[in-house]
Amino acid sequence: MTVPTDSTPMTPRSLTLAWLALVGLSVVSALLGGWVARGTAVQLAVAAILWLKGALVARRFLESAGLHPSLRRVLGGFIAFAPLAIALGALFPDWLVRLTTL
Repeated sequence: MTVPTDSTPMTPRSLTLAWLALVGLSVVSALLGGWVARGTAVQLAVAAILWLKGALVARRFLESAGLHPSLRRVLGGFIAFAPLAIALGALFPDWLVRLTTL
């Protein structure tokens, strides 16, 4: 059985570029949180950045492409959970409050 691998080889250069992308995404999300007006668009942008960072970490540093497909799906679901919760909270805040209230 052949396990799919990511097309980009794991080299110090590719890992450095991934790390720099993570730093850049962190700076962008900090700027969004600190200097941009609050609103649904900002929350959705932060959720997208969070998903991108999680996917980048999984792909480059956890080498998720080499995982068994079922484990790769579990990891993808784990990475998508927080951004999905943020997006749902931004789009449907009253519904989410009712859903999570005892």
